Amino acid sequence: MATAVALAATGLTLTPVAAAQTLPYQDPSLPVAQRVADLLSRMSLDEKIGQMTQAERAKVSPADVTTYRLGSILSGGGSAPSPNTPAGWADMYDAFQRGGLATPLGIPMIYGSDAVHGHNNVVGATIFPHNIGLGATRDPDLAERIGRATAEEVTGTGVDWTFSPCLCVARNDRWGRTYESFGEKPELATQMSGIVTGYQGATLGGPASVLATAKHYVGDGGTTNGTDQGDAQLSEAELRAVHLPPFVAAIGRGVGSIMISYSSWNGQKLHGNRYLITDLLKNELGFTGFVVSDWNGIDQIDGAPGFTGAEVAQAVNAGIDMVMAPDGWRSFITLLRAEVQAGRVPMSRIDDANRRILTKKFELGLFERPLADRSYAGTLGSAAHRELAREAVAESQVLLKNGGALPLRTNSRIFVAGRSADDIGNQSGGWTVSWQGGSGNTTPGTTILQGIRNTVGSAGTVTYSPNGSGVDSSYDVAVAVVGETPYAEGKGDRPAGMGLDATDLTTIDTLRAAGVPVVVVLVSGRPLDIAAQVPNWNALVAAWLPGTEGQGVADVLFAVRQPTGKLPVTWMRSVGQQPINDGDGKTPLFPYGYGLSYGDPVPDTTAPTAPTDLRATVSGTSATLTWSPSTDDVGVREYVVHETAGTSDTVYGRTAIPSVTVTGLVPGVSRQFFVVATDAAGNTSPASPPVVVQAAVDPTPSPTPTSGGAACQVSYATNDWGGGFSATVTVRNTGTAALSGWTLRFAFPDAGQRVTQGWSATWSQSGTAVTASNAAWNGSLPAGASTGLGFNGTYSGANPRPAAFTLNGAPCTAG
Repeated sequence: MATAVALAATGLTLTPVAAAQTLPYQDPSLPVAQRVADLLSRMSLDEKIGQMTQAERAKVSPADVTTYRLGSILSGGGSAPSPNTPAGWADMYDAFQRGGLATPLGIPMIYGSDAVHGHNNVVGATIFPHNIGLGATRDPDLAERIGRATAEEVTGTGVDWTFSPCLCVARNDRWGRTYESFGEKPELATQMSGIVTGYQGATLGGPASVLATAKHYVGDGGTTNGTDQGDAQLSEAELRAVHLPPFVAAIGRGVGSIMISYSSWNGQKLHGNRYLITDLLKNELGFTGFVVSDWNGIDQIDGAPGFTGAEVAQAVNAGIDMVMAPDGWRSFITLLRAEVQAGRVPMSRIDDANRRILTKKFELGLFERPLADRSYAGTLGSAAHRELAREAVAESQVLLKNGGALPLRTNSRIFVAGRSADDIGNQSGGWTVSWQGGSGNTTPGTTILQGIRNTVGSAGTVTYSPNGSGVDSSYDVAVAVVGETPYAEGKGDRPAGMGLDATDLTTIDTLRAAGVPVVVVLVSGRPLDIAAQVPNWNALVAAWLPGTEGQGVADVLFAVRQPTGKLPVTWMRSVGQQPINDGDGKTPLFPYGYGLSYGDPVPDTTAPTAPTDLRATVSGTSATLTWSPSTDDVGVREYVVHETAGTSDTVYGRTAIPSVTVTGLVPGVSRQFFVVATDAAGNTSPASPPVVVQAAVDPTPSPTPTSGGAACQVSYATNDWGGGFSATVTVRNTGTAALSGWTLRFAFPDAGQRVTQGWSATWSQSGTAVTASNAAWNGSLPAGASTGLGFNGTYSGANPRPAAFTLNGAPCTAG
């Protein structure tokens, strides 16, 4: 009765479904179109409107998803759960998803996020170069591989929809979203549209398949004066020739959704333009996915704040299928219901929107696999993904001038200056952890300065001062890493000057005054107005916004990798030339497609020296291996850590720095490692002397059990499939004292049960004994608090539950 009263108060109606009956839309063996038709026939108007509604995670609850039948949730830029970890995201996702599954028809919601250069809302994710840097690589295969890596990291957090890629064609560098564009020509964005395939996979619903979004349709890069959300005053012929082709390519790749631009075309807001959305996009181009609005985009149609029925009707009738109404979603639902009931929005349009949305949900497999796939959680920020990002960074570097100062030599005295040399936030740019981004240590990674130091090792000297103080003529070269600080849409527009600021210019002048060659590395999301200064610089590299893997910049500076990047945009001679584009008759400082090389390098046949002084520092069940760096004539590219067992030799890990952490040590069990160094030519050093590592004693002494019973409670649940299973474990501290660090232990009843991958803890197994030690973020467990963890495993025969658990030695009761 209480539920009926609550629903009556919202104005929503229910469509009852027999609980025990398997309905056609629930049968995965049926064609998707048949499942969609069956489900659509069972849906009320309110359920259909709910599917067309997207709310922001901070403005909605799982109960709201159930009550209002919401079809989608999103995270805006910087909107993240606490803790901002893969497990924190997956827990949040599952809570919202259970809200969708609790509706009468059990329709899952779809969760969207701006994963635009990696899963950039999540601390610790791999942050790839922004699109302008990828455009400089001219490497479609690289873009697709980045899309695949990003999809894996996104999948591990539960998110199944990314608002990427931006296929805008930036025609005026004053625009604050220039760095989101692959470049100024439609063929470049078209060429790089393979990232869609990377996100989605060969077909939707495969492993780590994430719905992609081509945005912003259409012409947002062609507004007058480069004004964000401005007016593209273009003929239809120019709109079709310059701004439409990348979307045609994305449709050809099966892109699942397309987002509408905030901007206008010749005075009419795109969000209400039926000709462009329905006639051109859906009918002429044959787009069969669904169209989503931008953040409160339909509220801009009449130019006044606040949704109106007229705006809702115009947007939906224009062809928008899902409306991103982050905080005004209730108002949108009410207004759209009224517009339908008044006959101003036909049911045929509502059904078409739902048919498109539901089709993608079925194709993604959300009805069969609605909850987060935590098996991919370990890919977030993984070594393999960071190595891919490092490769992308190196390929994106554009050498614009070289008077002989480059490449740098490792056996030199190098002075590094500039506020962006040692700043992950600056080199990552906007849309990194927060919407606008920010300076400082915002997320883990390798700064450009750290990359330089890693490459030089002990062969030379690297000195750093942000403002250049302390430089003198004893140095062989000075490197200034300068440019823009982070920004995103709106705040990034530059209607006035576009040059370096006084701080950066003063830093460069300080270096020049020392009389040493000066190499300038520009960290920026677009070309800057530097023509007056370039003659005074010995070398210039456009690094764009490289992301977290600054080692890739150092790789090119030292010729560990050759510079191969080419300008994706025309570089102005003065800001007064904006807009300037290839073929417009204006004389640039550097033309579109420009990029120097170091020439044909002399073959490198000299191997690095062997790493020395390999040693291990053991802490609990992990150990940190460190060693004295190798030296090489052009610089060490990476160290490869090998683990040996008898005659077996396997690669344990790879690292750019002389240190690596080994996990999963077991007391009394020895493990042996050695290290080799490699350079860019593939030369490998002799092996270091080996080191033997073991956890000699139990690292978690058992406390005295709490009087009156166990100090912990454990719940353990599994989801089994043929030969495999996932286990969800919840640990509760039922004692009276907080725990600062914890270790959970249990034994599998069957010798065939194995842990293959875990999350939210460091997992190890010896025989049937399993150990899970806290992660860095969940080590503190106050009295009465609980934490969730889990693992994937395999079994042969039966998969019985462990009989007993201990937490820091204290026995636990079953939850």
